[in-house]
Amino acid sequence: MPDITMNNALAIREYSDALAPHFRDINAEWISSMFRLEDTDREVLDNPGTKIIQPGGVILFVEHASLGIVGTCALQKTGPTSYELTKMGVLESVRGQKAGEFLLSAVIERAAVLKAEPLYLLTNSKCAPAIHLYEKLGFHHDAQIMERYGARYQRCDVAMRYRDRL
Repeated sequence: MPDITMNNALAIREYSDALAPHFRDINAEWISSMFRLEDTDREVLDNPGTKIIQPGGVILFVEHASLGIVGTCALQKTGPTSYELTKMGVLESVRGQKAGEFLLSAVIERAAVLKAEPLYLLTNSKCAPAIHLYEKLGFHHDAQIMERYGARYQRCDVAMRYRDRL
């Protein structure tokens, strides 16, 4: 899909090999600031093309007109129609400026195009601002998602599923 511009300052960019270092660096920054990088993190961050894109997933970036790439998020295909919203990060220097919400909205729209069912995410209760954003845009806490997918990360203690708010 082509890059999408949705307002004057922010634009959504599609994954390219040239943008892969931003995917790694932005995610490594936030994960390392709150947790420790797990082997599963390193595997995905170092190989996004083979771990996310080639199996049918998507990586989007949010670019600020004057600051460049400031955030990223992936949809990792985990089954015939299931996708995990994963590796969503925004540079600490731009948090609170709606870049994350802009990016998350674009990722949810892409998941709808992919007919993702379920669309879910795994996180940690320490990530309260992110959890609030997920709730605001239609994710709900889900015990079945936790039971089915939660063991992927040692730090996972929150599992959420997207439910369209029609």
